[in-house]
Amino acid sequence: MLKVTSKTKQNLVLIISILAGFLVGAVIMLVWSYNPLQAYSSMFMSALGNMNGLGETIREATPLIFTAIGFAIASNAGFFNIGLPGQAQAGWLTSIWLVLANPNMPKFVLLPLAIVAGIIAGAIVAGIAGWLRAQFGTNEVITTIMFNYIVLYSSQYLMQQIMPSRLRIDTDTTKTISANGSLKINWLSSMFGDSRINAGIFLAMIAVFLYWYLMKKTTIGFEIQSVGTNPFASRYAGMSTKKNIILSMLLSGGFAGLGGVVQGLGTYQNYFTQTTSLDIGWDGLSVALLGGGTAVGILLAALLFSILKIGGLGMQTIAGIPYEIVSIVIAAIIFFVAIQYVIGLLFKDKGSTPDIEKVSHITEGEQ
Repeated sequence: MLKVTSKTKQNLVLIISILAGFLVGAVIMLVWSYNPLQAYSSMFMSALGNMNGLGETIREATPLIFTAIGFAIASNAGFFNIGLPGQAQAGWLTSIWLVLANPNMPKFVLLPLAIVAGIIAGAIVAGIAGWLRAQFGTNEVITTIMFNYIVLYSSQYLMQQIMPSRLRIDTDTTKTISANGSLKINWLSSMFGDSRINAGIFLAMIAVFLYWYLMKKTTIGFEIQSVGTNPFASRYAGMSTKKNIILSMLLSGGFAGLGGVVQGLGTYQNYFTQTTSLDIGWDGLSVALLGGGTAVGILLAALLFSILKIGGLGMQTIAGIPYEIVSIVIAAIIFFVAIQYVIGLLFKDKGSTPDIEKVSHITEGEQ
């Protein structure tokens, strides 16, 4: 075992997990007679080798940052928020609907209003699950999973039956939003080879900073982490467990809702019927786990996932390798992160003393 500091150990475990995931993908490619070197070179060249690819990579990473932060906040409070897809979808539909209904409203009013509306929609969906947990002890995993389906089919009904026909092209797709409610910035898109990169990346950078500041510098963040670490001790210290449960879920859902807003107002510029839960929700969960729940870790993990997603398309078209192998690589990385305790056995914390030696030292001191 190598002796390293605890921080170095944590970083090494993550790096080894990522490399192991790529290795698993390489082995599978070799089994099916594909060239892994050609595959991975095609992947990284497609994602990072030109301005358009780089812009799409950043664009793909943007909503993942929001949903990952949402999951990390709930995780810090000791909850497993599986409802990120539904919360993001609620934010997406709400923001698009508001912009379509008010196309001539000034941009400095309409865009912030749509963003806030999407945040509130996501927060409400998650807040209901938080309230049920706080009041009745309901398992948030079950309720948030069920809310994914409730939001999925409710959104379909609202769009097809309630939304005015003047806002839709047909029953499955809305009209494109006006420039007054769009996150698209022409000069930014042109800079990155006419990609779909948008102002959402600036919001994501702000969100990363706010998440770091919330958890490290505020009383709210301290209480959320305290409740997550030991709810009994935090209650004894005078902290309201119920309040922090609901607050953490509201914040979690709000960030997830913002991820959906960026998808709608930034990437697609409209809303269309979803046949399944949003991938940005599930991928955001994985990003949070890979990033260790830290602000910088989430940012880097989101970029890695985006490289895999965007580069995987290039790997398919250039190297002729099935896109499903990308999913296998992602799953393998998450698997190795999940068993990081086993990988951590390769390293030993520097300065730590075996229990037997500690006992002998104590005994000698007493004598």
